[in-house]
Amino acid sequence: MTRFGIVGSGWRTRFLLRVAAASAGRLVPVGVVVRNPAKREQLTGWGVPIVAGVGDLADLGCEFVVAAVDWASMPSMIEQLLGLGHHVLAETPPAPDLDGLRGLWASVGNEPRVQIAEQYLLMPGHAARLAIARSGAIGQVTGVEVSSTHMYHAVSMIRGLLGSGDACPSVTALRHWAPLADPLGPEGARLLQPEPRSTTLAMLDFGAGVGLYDFVENQWWNRLRGRRIVVRGSLGEISDDVVTRLVDGEVVTSRLEYQRMGADLDLEQLDLRHVSFDGSVLWRNRWQGGHLSDDDLAVADLLAAAGSHARGEGPAPYPLAQACHDHAIALAIEQSADRGDRVTVDDELPWLGALAPGRDATGPAAT
Repeated sequence: MTRFGIVGSGWRTRFLLRVAAASAGRLVPVGVVVRNPAKREQLTGWGVPIVAGVGDLADLGCEFVVAAVDWASMPSMIEQLLGLGHHVLAETPPAPDLDGLRGLWASVGNEPRVQIAEQYLLMPGHAARLAIARSGAIGQVTGVEVSSTHMYHAVSMIRGLLGSGDACPSVTALRHWAPLADPLGPEGARLLQPEPRSTTLAMLDFGAGVGLYDFVENQWWNRLRGRRIVVRGSLGEISDDVVTRLVDGEVVTSRLEYQRMGADLDLEQLDLRHVSFDGSVLWRNRWQGGHLSDDDLAVADLLAAAGSHARGEGPAPYPLAQACHDHAIALAIEQSADRGDRVTVDDELPWLGALAPGRDATGPAAT
């Protein structure tokens, strides 16, 4: 059982409460801090105590507190929770801009009680691709292309799959606009007539490897735009769910296989059991019966990992140094696209000393 508190009343809080409700009592939100009385009413249906201030969490027995506040408020909220003795799992990003990241690091530093809620490499397919990359099946990883999600999320995937560690890339980005319909958007919004939408493209040169970033505005929701993950190595590549590589001098192709329940005459309810590759299970669903989406499953694993770390039973899931570096690189992408020229990430950023040096994908995790 993992017991946690939450500060915030927005959609991220509702997301966490929904995942916890599907965990069969293994993820337990013990209290939510909501200052606005009107917003408290919106959360009363979850059966979780609603309190007015972070000081009220002290007696509720939480192992850590999720800070689910806006970007500008995040640094001060992290500092406040630490000052009260809490372990913190802060939503991304930990600060809105580079000055904010520097200031937070100056205040908090490499404090192990601060972890950041980055879950993308915990998603079933991405976790399986990461396991294959680290196994050496495609040799030394030299390139990663992500067209899926935006900014720091995509950068965390690129850095993690490359194993780039403390490398500071040069970034060349551009942004262009093109008409696109939006059959589905946040809160169900539908724009069926094409409207201008931005696409941001960037090359991240880490020296020992290259990342390609490709994000279309509203790509999370818009089913007219697919997602693409490519991991290239010296002996093969992973392209979405297809793995091509050298085996005994021959080029062979295999696939990631997803065992899903509830299809056809399988009378079990819809759920994902595991992801396998060439007969080996690379990812296993620890939340079967919750009928969670891939993203929900990653969040559930992240919450469990944060609890394990807070109890001193497991490794840090995603330390502040990793989050600062991913967001610094994401900010460089935006800056390069805005300016139309190359931007090199500062190689004297204060958190670099807390990051492991770059390594190939067969070594320990870089993220």
